[in-house]
Amino acid sequence: MRVSKSMDAAASARLVSDSNRIESQKPMVVSLASRGIAVTSTLLSVADLEEIARVTRLNVLTMINEAGSGHPGSSLSAVDLIVALYFWKMHHRPDDPRWAERDRFVLSKGHAAPALYAVLAEAGYFPVSKLSTLRKVDSVLQGHPDTVTPGVDVMTGSLGQGLSVANGIAIAGKLDRKGFRVYVILGDGECDEGQIWEAAMTAAHYKLDNMTVIIDRNMLQSDGRTEAIKSKEPLGDKWRAFGWNVLEVDGHSFPEILSSLNLAEAKKGAPTVIIARTVKGKGVSFMEGNGQYHSNAIGEELLSRALYEIESSKV
Repeated sequence: MRVSKSMDAAASARLVSDSNRIESQKPMVVSLASRGIAVTSTLLSVADLEEIARVTRLNVLTMINEAGSGHPGSSLSAVDLIVALYFWKMHHRPDDPRWAERDRFVLSKGHAAPALYAVLAEAGYFPVSKLSTLRKVDSVLQGHPDTVTPGVDVMTGSLGQGLSVANGIAIAGKLDRKGFRVYVILGDGECDEGQIWEAAMTAAHYKLDNMTVIIDRNMLQSDGRTEAIKSKEPLGDKWRAFGWNVLEVDGHSFPEILSSLNLAEAKKGAPTVIIARTVKGKGVSFMEGNGQYHSNAIGEELLSRALYEIESSKV
């Protein structure tokens, strides 16, 4: 892991420590510090990453419910991918968000912003307590990523545009002979957009091997199942035809995610896309694979049940 700043004690005091408190009190955001995980310059174990992902899921659901709106299912499917990037793979400095040598991250599926915000907070970009300001007027945590948020490099939300922006960043890095890498997360429904495929051609043409795209392949989009809206398969073959190196992994298995990120970095002469097979609403039984929770806060009663499930089991 490449982060050096630990969590603040005030935020850690807000930990909801067990299922009884989850059921009896209004849920509050959780910090890693009381879980015994210090964010240091040492690589974290898979078990540590799994615990960070669990805390992230708790915070995603809590902050969306407090805001009264957001995209819980889409955020939960992307959690493990974002955790792997920020707590294991990417070079970045929370105490210096504009560090010139940092790796860049573009959340092209910008509606999963709660997952990104929760990870940024736990990494030390801002206090965990700020997560409760999601979507509030004058908050730095808007409904979709905005560069007013510490740690956010690119404003996203209009689907299909993130890969084009990432291409520009990657090309600039090569022209300036910089060593940073660019990471992009796309939604699978987002791959309906023609601009994605124009950008895919551009990246292959310029041999942008300093860029890795991860597709959150949860098989659902806002209007239904992806294969019913517009068939994507064979998705890997499509990207190969566009000149990309293609890897396919279980998007909730940290060993597979970490291995694929290393293989992507080692690949020279072509950009890499990782097709991550994920589950929308991952970690909560009644949300998993359920399109109903694409863009709705789940309410207090279901929130208590969801937090209990996440706390009680490995996800």
